[in-house]
Amino acid sequence: MIDPAFTDILAANAVYSETFHLGGMRPEAARGLAVLTCIDSRIEPLTMLGLVPGDAKILRNAGARVTPDALRSLVLAVHLLGVERIAVIHHTRCKMAQATEAELRIEISQRAGAPADDWEFLAIDDPPAVLASDLAVLRACPLLPERIAVIGLMYDVDTGRLHAGVVE
Repeated sequence: MIDPAFTDILAANAVYSETFHLGGMRPEAARGLAVLTCIDSRIEPLTMLGLVPGDAKILRNAGARVTPDALRSLVLAVHLLGVERIAVIHHTRCKMAQATEAELRIEISQRAGAPADDWEFLAIDDPPAVLASDLAVLRACPLLPERIAVIGLMYDVDTGRLHAGVVE
């Protein structure tokens, strides 16, 4: 039985599938691009970059952080899915940059009703420095060839504009 909380998205999928046109698309990133950005709903990665489905590999997590899992996916995308360049895109007014790690633990513990003391939420205390640090993780990864172009960008959620963050 399907949970009624999901009937809206299943109905939308039924309509979508009637005109589905992506079948048979190749798995490689047609434009050789991988994008790591935040889960924030104000970010539309394909639209804001002038892309269409199939152009890029899109990864999202809270804060657009280069976590071990994001790095794993990027390594696979580079070696198996045609990625030759990686854009890490942070954004303005990010919740991850508006609270400390301790504050996030307290808030999540209160909301969850369970302790979050051992969790690391990766708060962003200094956005430019954190972005530079995440790019350094990419550059230091022995499984990512030096030929891979890497850029760090900042997306303004109020204007839709991208601004240079860090270029490596």
